Amino acid sequence: MKIHCLTHVPFEDAANIGTWAEQRGHTLTYTHLYQHDLLPAIESFDMVAIMGGSMNIYDHNTYPWLAQEKKFIRRAVDAQKKVIGICLGAQLITDVLGGSVTPNTHKEIGWHRIKLPPRAAQSVALSTLPREMVVFHWHGDTFSVPPGAMHLGSSAVCTNQAFQYGDHVLALQFHLEYSQESIEKMLDNCSDELIDSPYINTPEQIRAGYDNIPQNTEYLYTLLDAFTD
Repeated sequence: MKIHCLTHVPFEDAANIGTWAEQRGHTLTYTHLYQHDLLPAIESFDMVAIMGGSMNIYDHNTYPWLAQEKKFIRRAVDAQKKVIGICLGAQLITDVLGGSVTPNTHKEIGWHRIKLPPRAAQSVALSTLPREMVVFHWHGDTFSVPPGAMHLGSSAVCTNQAFQYGDHVLALQFHLEYSQESIEKMLDNCSDELIDSPYINTPEQIRAGYDNIPQNTEYLYTLLDAFTD
């Protein structure tokens, strides 16, 4: 497969999606939107991965490329490309499909448990994953489930953690793709968000959870293998 990755900040890349792609023999290319790279032709790739970022999806004045990115995502969805969005990427997909993105009741940062509903068995991508998982989060906003999409996950503080639209679009609020290096980059660049709050881990708690990364990576590979089969 030809996989194209959209990035919004220099410290969030494809992470373990890139490792998976290399191991499976797929090619991976990038558009670094924060560098004002040009978006590729829709015909040039089979799948697009839309990564996270520290901005809000409605910050068009500060990040004018967001408007073009949304049009690009819409074209990819309409062309039946495989589309996966993570965190900000999931929120961008939500907006494109007619859902809403709003501040969550609490920011959710660190290692928190999510639950998949029984209907997750109907999702090729998530059907092989356990019904409960401890995964990594770093978000303050949340998305609604767009019209026609299937709700696939929740946590104690965030009702909508995942959805699938058709067989080709998957949105995840959480980060299965993060490596230890990825999380350290977040700690370096976004530590100002680690305030005293019920659902925000301290840096010590975050680092204490690094033992979760191998299992999360296994979940990611299982999900991507099923999603791209």
